[in-house]
Amino acid sequence: MLIKRKFVKLLMPSPIKTRHAEYSMVYSADDDFSTSSDRLIEIAIESAKIAHKTSLAYVLERTKTEKYIEIWPGEHYKFLAGIVQYLKPKLIIEIGTGKGLSSLTMKKYLSANASIVTFDIFPWKKYPGGCFLKEEDFADGRLIQYTDDLSTKEGFQKHAKLLKEADFIFVDAAKDGIQEQRLIDNFKTIQFSNSPIFLFDDIRLWNMLKIWREISMPKLDITSFGHWSGTGLVEWKNH
Repeated sequence: MLIKRKFVKLLMPSPIKTRHAEYSMVYSADDDFSTSSDRLIEIAIESAKIAHKTSLAYVLERTKTEKYIEIWPGEHYKFLAGIVQYLKPKLIIEIGTGKGLSSLTMKKYLSANASIVTFDIFPWKKYPGGCFLKEEDFADGRLIQYTDDLSTKEGFQKHAKLLKEADFIFVDAAKDGIQEQRLIDNFKTIQFSNSPIFLFDDIRLWNMLKIWREISMPKLDITSFGHWSGTGLVEWKNH
């Protein structure tokens, strides 16, 4: 994969010098597998309004160095804060704990009776490169981490009863062109109690283009209100 990326960069050098660049492609919309919905458009607009007035000083103070979290639009953290405040989900599922920045952001704006369950293959204390979460973040039971891979049949079935109760699911996984598709396929096997909203990160990265394009449920690319590498909303419909 690394060799392939280097070859592509040599073949198609970036016309712009920037801190970080990724390869993508643009596609026509009229022949997409799905279109948006009134619900998604309303969620995007109202969440963006809230995000515009939301401060993440609390998270920035925790990290000290990760100043990019306050950049908006361009990063997705403020939009996450906005959508949590607008949707008021009782159960958030996060796939990809990482450094814990998204968990911290969403927990800050959770309703009193709501919770976040975050999944990663690494325990937060052993995340490569370090994690910003602390024991105190888990003390009230509103943030829980499981170290199971939901892209496997075994990992998914283990938590299927919990997952079906989700109101909002944030997918920030491997972006390898494989894991996200397996996650989508697994979620199609359960009947949700509600009609959850999914938020996919990095939908404009090369490995995510086909996956995002082939989602047949109502979806909306909200990259201009989210992450520069792509942010997409999906209104999940039980099959």
